[in-house]
Amino acid sequence: MAETYGQGPLLLLSGRANESLAREVADLLGVRCDAATIKNFADGEIFVRIDRNARGRDVFILQPTVAPADTLMELLLLVDAAKRASAARVTAVIPYFGYGRQDRKDQPRVAIGAKLVANLIVTAGADRVLGVDFHQHQIQGFFDIPVDHLYAAPVLTRYFLDKGLDDLVVVAPDVGSAKMARGFAKRLGASFAIIDKRRPAHNQSEVLTVVGDVSEKNCIIADDMIDTAGTMASAVVALKERGAKRVFACATHALLSGEARKRLEASPLEELVVTNTIAIPEERIFDRLTVLSVAELLARAIEYINSNDSVSQLFEIRGENT
Repeated sequence: MAETYGQGPLLLLSGRANESLAREVADLLGVRCDAATIKNFADGEIFVRIDRNARGRDVFILQPTVAPADTLMELLLLVDAAKRASAARVTAVIPYFGYGRQDRKDQPRVAIGAKLVANLIVTAGADRVLGVDFHQHQIQGFFDIPVDHLYAAPVLTRYFLDKGLDDLVVVAPDVGSAKMARGFAKRLGASFAIIDKRRPAHNQSEVLTVVGDVSEKNCIIADDMIDTAGTMASAVVALKERGAKRVFACATHALLSGEARKRLEASPLEELVVTNTIAIPEERIFDRLTVLSVAELLARAIEYINSNDSVSQLFEIRGENT
């Protein structure tokens, strides 16, 4: 691909949160992503410098804002540096949007973290945001700048279509993920089921019942993220107890925090399929984990934005509104 488009020469920068994904995207675009120096002072404070000319350029900064908060601070500093270097436009490419679960005030005296983070990104000087599978769709409205919200569903469903599974049921692990799972079912030509659960505390869940026929079926549990895997592990057990033949699971964002690996390895899960929106540390990888890349999806979106073409074809999901 040529490096010069209508908005100005493309400049791709990467924070340190997922450098391998940034390199994949850069290779697909035919550009480099090593144009920034990022380091920590002795006290932990972050220093950022853009090493190539950014004046008049269309700058894309790839950085998932996964914990700890240093990843968010790196993104903010890179955006600020690009604006102060007279970039023509700055797009924050956020494969995983941290604090997305804090999207509403559902109890007294709590912060709406997702809105706060959106405000910080806009205040830092971002002109546009490109994200993948926000925890809730309304997060797009927290930004006062254009947002392109991509879905990893085409990447995940293509993998399962290639497996050629029969008697397939897509299972939503809770009501919140029902819309996403229904879209998966539509793409896969599968039936749909949902798990009714309650959550007595954060990162804890209890399965109450399974709504839908899963007996002697191949099941795919579909969710946007997997954190401590408590919900996922209990859902797998519940489906097996109700006669499911094999149980697969997929999620866009693989946080795999705490005891997640142990829970999944101890469960009768056939395979967990995730994407590389988050860099997965070696100690969280296990035999039944498959990681798919969203680099092509992001590269195409960046190319379309840079050339001022429509990005809508990348984030439409058939069946999303059915």
